[in-house]
Amino acid sequence: NGAKKVLLLEKAPKAQRGGNTHFSGAIFRFVFNHADEIDRFVPDVEEEYPGFHAGVPVYPKEAFTEDLMKVTDGRSDPELAELLIDESYDTTCWLQDVGKHHFELAKSVMGIKVGDKIKWPRGAIVRTVHEGVGLSQQWFRTCEAMGVEIRYEAHVLDLALNGQGAVKGVVVRGEKGLQTLKAGAVVLACGGFETNPAWRTHYLGQEWGHAKVRGSNFNYGDGLRMAIEAGAMPWGHWGGCHATPIVASAPDYGKKELTDKTNRLSYPYGVMINVEGKRWIDEAVDFQAFTYAKYGGLILKQPKSLVYQIFDAKAMHLLEPRYSTSEPFKSDTLEGLVRQLNVNHEEAMKTLRAYNEACGRGGPFNAAVLDGLHTEGIDPPKSNWAQKLDTPPYVSWPVTGGITFTFGGLKINRQAQVISTGWKPIPGLYTAGEMVGGLFHYNYPLGTGLMSGAVFGRIAGREAAKEAAGGRVKGRPALKKTAGKKSPVRRKAGTAKKPAKKK
Repeated sequence: NGAKKVLLLEKAPKAQRGGNTHFSGAIFRFVFNHADEIDRFVPDVEEEYPGFHAGVPVYPKEAFTEDLMKVTDGRSDPELAELLIDESYDTTCWLQDVGKHHFELAKSVMGIKVGDKIKWPRGAIVRTVHEGVGLSQQWFRTCEAMGVEIRYEAHVLDLALNGQGAVKGVVVRGEKGLQTLKAGAVVLACGGFETNPAWRTHYLGQEWGHAKVRGSNFNYGDGLRMAIEAGAMPWGHWGGCHATPIVASAPDYGKKELTDKTNRLSYPYGVMINVEGKRWIDEAVDFQAFTYAKYGGLILKQPKSLVYQIFDAKAMHLLEPRYSTSEPFKSDTLEGLVRQLNVNHEEAMKTLRAYNEACGRGGPFNAAVLDGLHTEGIDPPKSNWAQKLDTPPYVSWPVTGGITFTFGGLKINRQAQVISTGWKPIPGLYTAGEMVGGLFHYNYPLGTGLMSGAVFGRIAGREAAKEAAGGRVKGRPALKKTAGKKSPVRRKAGTAKKPAKKK
């Protein structure tokens, strides 16, 4: 986009590079109005999954908007939300064409087998090959092939401003000590503050002080701090975060070899009890894609930040493969299972008996839809998939809450420029990824974080390059608003954009 030189400063050593991307499931949620628009990403999908095109639900702009606003209680910044959604498909094409990423269906996490068919939820069904590991590695390969210089163990401490208040570089601690590096523009893509226990306790609450961190152990909020010190406007839900149910034995920080395999997200098909032996939440108010990022935080607020997920043999085939990375407690009787758990045994048996007596209203059971098979007469209720625990063997995994990223960030405009507390853009400063404030409040729909990182990262890079090059690059117009159109630009695999007609 016209920048003569791009320098990427990575705080981590090379062996630990990649931030939270490396630890992700690499699922991208994007708009598509026709099933065959998936073909450019997964060309052989119909051969591998016969009936895919007829069975996959389309995901128009209205559905994406509904999902995002539903989980954020309608608080998602409307302008940023619209831009994210409008650009989601074309940006995924850009990931493939420019980023050179390869995709597959996210069968292990999102596919639900019903009979001999795989049922897919709406929206979040495609991921990059080798998940977050592949996504991160391919980005670095692409950057290196394009001539981007990458410096590791380069800890940026501050922004360098000129006399007019424009950002013209950074102060960095590296092998040569402190240096001020000059630049035509700076993009901050430093993640949130999820690794910082002091900030977690201050902004999120006391129970977050000992939270396990699912991803990178380098995200201390450095970018947020230096931007705010330069006058940037804090924006969004600083008291909120993405936190996931993870196995209780997970390490305090993400381990590269484990990536996201500590997740335990099949709880809608069982029950969860706390150490007091009580159910404490409706496990199945919705699909896990719309509850998991919220439930991790709620688990942390339970006594000892510990709960137990319990399943019987009927549900075992529904558990995602990540459960196999740790051994559960197991017994041929419910009572025998409960005796192995660190819970109030008498209260737990009372809870489970009451649950079984309340089950089985409505239905029939169907794991692929919100089936309405619910409980009656207990609190909290279970709204869907409420089968009795009556088929041995019975199993249980202890889980806690693992923080992924924080929702509080910076206010930006449509060009990804950072806005000051004077409501004007700070010249030379852009941001992307988890530092963008305002999109997520209370909760988050699976696959939207990486999509946001790609959409706003693409915009930030483009606009920063223009500013560094001294203005708009000829032949490269700014992103156009696509609101009101049926869909963003669609291109099938192997086809190029048609050249614009000369006026």
